[in-house]
Amino acid sequence: MSSNSLFTYETLIHAVSGACGSVVAMATFFPLDTVRSRIQLEEGREAKHTFAIIQELVSKEGSCTLYRGIVPVLQSLCASNFVYFYTFHGLKMLKSSKQQSAKNDLLLASTAGVINVLLTTPLWVVNTRLKMKGVGTDNNNKSKFNSLHGGLIHIWKNEGFRRLWAGTLPSLMLVINPAIQFMTYESLKRRVNSKFIHSQPPAWVFFAIGAIAKTVATTLTYPLQLIQTKLRHGNNSDLPANAGTLQMLMYILKKHGFSGLYKGMEAKLLQTVLTAALMFLAYEKIARFVFRFFLHKPLVI
Repeated sequence: MSSNSLFTYETLIHAVSGACGSVVAMATFFPLDTVRSRIQLEEGREAKHTFAIIQELVSKEGSCTLYRGIVPVLQSLCASNFVYFYTFHGLKMLKSSKQQSAKNDLLLASTAGVINVLLTTPLWVVNTRLKMKGVGTDNNNKSKFNSLHGGLIHIWKNEGFRRLWAGTLPSLMLVINPAIQFMTYESLKRRVNSKFIHSQPPAWVFFAIGAIAKTVATTLTYPLQLIQTKLRHGNNSDLPANAGTLQMLMYILKKHGFSGLYKGMEAKLLQTVLTAALMFLAYEKIARFVFRFFLHKPLVI
């Protein structure tokens, strides 16, 4: 297949479907992401069960707090997943079906992840700040911006261009997370599709393999995700503003011990597993619908 396959309607449909699926999933389970952020970033907050924290937040701050920052998060997620799905499936289409394997999926997903991180990290830095705005007493939470665009301009002017890429190193290291996720998902999907030669797998199958893939990826990479979130937020008074990944790691170990690297993991697993499972389900359904009714051709697996 020629290099022009990287720029096709098929690749575009995969990208749009992935972006739409991620928005649907995140909008559905956004309160769980709020709980995850609060546990990871608030030093004094006890890591209770997720639903106990939801009740606590609603009773003390109102139900709206569960959806603080949802618009920029959905904007960032839409852009991020469009880039990721487009790159992954564009590169995948350059290879023949005979070359599809777990090893190749891991390589392609890692490449897509690196490109995604380099292009979209500033978006995630801003929406992490927006989500925690008004929480605590640090200067970042008092920032004078309320939108993704306003946040990008504010941080660039007041903290420097480099600050927009805060947490890039752990983000690049965390490329292994979606890489493992996509490798697991694609491997399981190939096995499932081989058993449904003359029919489509039921919807719950995609939900299940999406959940399995995300559980594996999150469990293996959670400490890096915690460090990434803290660096993006930049609210650690005991550390310099330009603290790096190793400094943050040592800070957490010294103050909270090894268990501190897994603070909030229950909330993270619940949020990411449900969100990823619904995202893959929505992605598969949207992509199949478009291919079937608009291009009148089967989905390229």
